Amino acid sequence: MEAKVFFTDLRSKAGYGLLEKMAKLTGKMGLKSLIEPGDLVAIKLHFGEPGNLAYVRPPYVRKMVHLIKEAGGKPFLTDANTLYVGGRSNSVDHLESAIINGFDYAVCGAPIIIADGLTGKDYVKVPIPGKHLKEVNIGSAAVHADAIICMTHFKCHELSGIGGAIKNLGMGLGSRSGKQQMHSDVLPVVKDAQCTGCAKCTKWCPAEAIEMQPWNGNKKGQKAHILDNKCWGCGECAVTCTFNAITPNWRTTPAAMQEKMAEYSLGVVQGKEGKIGYINFLTDISPECDCYSHNDAAIVADIGMLASLDPVALDQACSDLVNSRPVLPGCLIADLPPGQDKFKAVHPGVEWEPGLKHAEAIGLGSRKYKLIEV
Repeated sequence: MEAKVFFTDLRSKAGYGLLEKMAKLTGKMGLKSLIEPGDLVAIKLHFGEPGNLAYVRPPYVRKMVHLIKEAGGKPFLTDANTLYVGGRSNSVDHLESAIINGFDYAVCGAPIIIADGLTGKDYVKVPIPGKHLKEVNIGSAAVHADAIICMTHFKCHELSGIGGAIKNLGMGLGSRSGKQQMHSDVLPVVKDAQCTGCAKCTKWCPAEAIEMQPWNGNKKGQKAHILDNKCWGCGECAVTCTFNAITPNWRTTPAAMQEKMAEYSLGVVQGKEGKIGYINFLTDISPECDCYSHNDAAIVADIGMLASLDPVALDQACSDLVNSRPVLPGCLIADLPPGQDKFKAVHPGVEWEPGLKHAEAIGLGSRKYKLIEV
C-alpha cells in the first residue's frame, strides 16, 4: 500500500513564506491529529555539532513549537547524547552546543531535555521483534513523551548512505550504549595501560561481565578484565569509563548498522501508533552527517520540505528526489555523470537501501509512496 508523502518546494512570496509553507505541509500530514490537549510532545532534532551549519534552522523549530502549542500540546526539544567524544557526549556539553547553534528558549520557545540524561544512562529497555536485537535502549524522555515530531535535515552519511528520518529517530534516540550496539558487532576490550583500576565499570555492567584482576605492570592494584563468555556487547562499560580505557568499538558492516538502526527506530515508535509525524528538510544536502564540526558544499541544489506519517516512505522519497537532481558545480561529486547514484558516489562501497528494506520488512513503514505536492 502506498504511503502519502507531502511535498512543498522552496518558492515563496510575500505573505506565504517558508514558515507558512511548512505549517501548511504539516497540516496536510495531519499534525493536529497526532496531538491531544496536554500531550508532552518531543520535537526530535539533531542540534548540530558546533561548527556545522547545515542542521535544521531554529526558526523552523520555533514555528513547529507554535503549531504544537496551538494543538494543545506541550513541546520540548530533544536528542540523545553521542557515543563519540565531541560537543554532545553529555548533557552539559550537549545543551551548550544546542544553545550555541541557536536552539535556546528565547529563539525556539520550548525547553531542551536531553533524552538519555546527564551521561547517557537514563534510558528504558524496550522489547522489539528484531533480527539483530530483541530489546533496545531508548532515551527515557522519548519513551515517556506522549507524541513525537521528528524534524530531520536530510543528507548523505558515511555508514548509512543516507541520513534521514530513520537515522534521526533510531540512532538519535538510542542511548549512548544503544549507539554502541548499532555501531559494533565486536565486544569491547580493556586497554590495560590506560585502566586505573577504579572499578567503576564493574558497577554499571548489567551482565556482570567485568572483574578486577591483578596486572603485572601495575604495582598499585588491579585492572578491569572483560569476560567474553558473559559480555553481550551493550557498551555500558565504554560509555562509563572516563579514562578511555574501554573505548567504543566501531566495527560493523554498513548493512548491519542500518538494520539495527531501523530496529532502534521500531523501538522508539512502540506504543506511539498514531502519535508520530515526520518532516524532512532537503536543504544544504551535505556529503556527511551533521555530527561533523563542518559541512561541505551541498551536492545538489535545495529541493524543498517533505512530511509524512511513514518514515520509510519519507526517506525513500527524499532519496529519489536527490538522485533525480543534477549535481552542483564545485561539489565533492561535481564530475558525476547524469543518472548515477549520488549517495554511492559520495561514499563508494556503501549501499543505502538495506536499511530501508529492513525497515519495511519489520513493519516500520512502506517504501511505496505517493508524492503529493502542497
